Amino acid sequence: MTNANTNLQHQRVVLLGGTSGIGLATAHAALTAGASVVVVSSSGQRVTEAVAKLGERAQGYTVDLTNELAVRGLFEQLGPFDHLVYSAGDSLQTGALVDMGLDTVRQVFDVRVFGAIAAVKHAVPYLRPGGSVVLTGGVASLRPQKGWVALAGACSAMEGLTRALAVELAPIRVNLVSPGLVRTPLWANLPEADRAALYAASGAALPVGHIGEAEDLAQTYLYLMSNRYATGQTVIVDGGHVLV
Repeated sequence: MTNANTNLQHQRVVLLGGTSGIGLATAHAALTAGASVVVVSSSGQRVTEAVAKLGERAQGYTVDLTNELAVRGLFEQLGPFDHLVYSAGDSLQTGALVDMGLDTVRQVFDVRVFGAIAAVKHAVPYLRPGGSVVLTGGVASLRPQKGWVALAGACSAMEGLTRALAVELAPIRVNLVSPGLVRTPLWANLPEADRAALYAASGAALPVGHIGEAEDLAQTYLYLMSNRYATGQTVIVDGGHVLV
């Protein structure tokens, strides 16, 4: 039986949005599984800090993921690799649609949806046989709250995109992770007291009794990279949020 800690041995994983939160945790998990990793962010400081934490089997690049030419140049520079993970996202933009400028809505889609589309488009020529793509959505598509129109729309778009890509790019496998509330820097725009109250109240309402940690989600990305029979799937990891 293959050891779960070595099932990515000698493989190369490229993580866009891999310098913080879920992406950084997934980079750590991939290293533990035997891979080498490339982490990408629009922030040079985060890239430097992440590579220092990840160690000698990690490389980092600073790229504006909303710039298609820059994304294409990244993959031309990287060359062949085995798995693409896209978990990039800016701070959560919430609020009533009538009070939200369309530029704000477009910004949500630019990073989360169009950024993913550009990444896949330009990564595909370099994915080795047996390779995979793991994208990121969110349970806002299934359980939206008031003020979540932009976020829920982007998450829903990622589900349809994943299924279409799995058909179009076969035999490359394409899957989606749909997280619930996870303790990551995405919530950093909230005051610390409000953030703590959100985590406590939301966790108490979940069947598992707590919110997620980035490491919990990382295991799902690892599973989807290594399971050769999974494609076109959305895997929900939300502590039971959609049930209650």
